[in-house]
Formats: sequence, C-alpha cells, structure tokens
Amino acid sequence: MAMVVKRFDVYLVNLDPTIGSEIQKTRPCLVISPDEMNRNIRTVIIAPMMSARKEYPTRVSFTFQKKKGQIVLDQLRTIDKARLIKNLGTIDSKDQLVVSSILQRLFAF
Repeated sequence: MAMVVKRFDVYLVNLDPTIGSEIQKTRPCLVISPDEMNRNIRTVIIAPMMSARKEYPTRVSFTFQKKKGQIVLDQLRTIDKARLIKNLGTIDSKDQLVVSSILQRLFAF
C-alpha cells in the first residue's frame, strides 16, 4: 500500500546528504506540496522545521507537540518519499494559513 502523505503533515525526515548551507540531519519537516501531487508522484515538497529562531519574513514561528520552533520556508526541498521516516502529526489551522500566505507572497510575480 502506498504511503498517504497530506499537505501540512509533519514528518521526521532524513535530509542528509546536504551541501553547503542546506539544513541537514534528521529533523521534522512540514509537507507543503498539494495533496494531488502527494497522491500521484513519488516526491513531496517539504519545509524543514528547526528550534533555532531567526527573524526572517520567510520563517514561521510555531508550537508543535509543546515545542517551539520555526518552519523554514526559505529552504524548501523536493524529496523522495523514501526520506520520510515517521508521521508526527499536523500543524494547526492557524499556522496552515500563515504558511499558505507566506508561500503566496514568496512566489507572487
């Protein structure tokens, strides 16, 4: 049975190997690719999550499972679903709206 991945799910993801300033290690990541894409192809678009806090317009502060951190929308990656280790849950609807809004501004032309 194929893995069911949904937008705004948080997965523990193996991001290695990396190059240069890319976020590395195994860490929680937010799925931002649309469900249609997630159902039909073997890759997903993710945004890493980290506990370090830097005030950038492309970083979303959040609390997930009682831990504070940031969703790093300036380090989006497309990964194979084989990198997904474990589903950790879903971010709340307020954070979903903030992420969507920032992504719209980021890719506006």
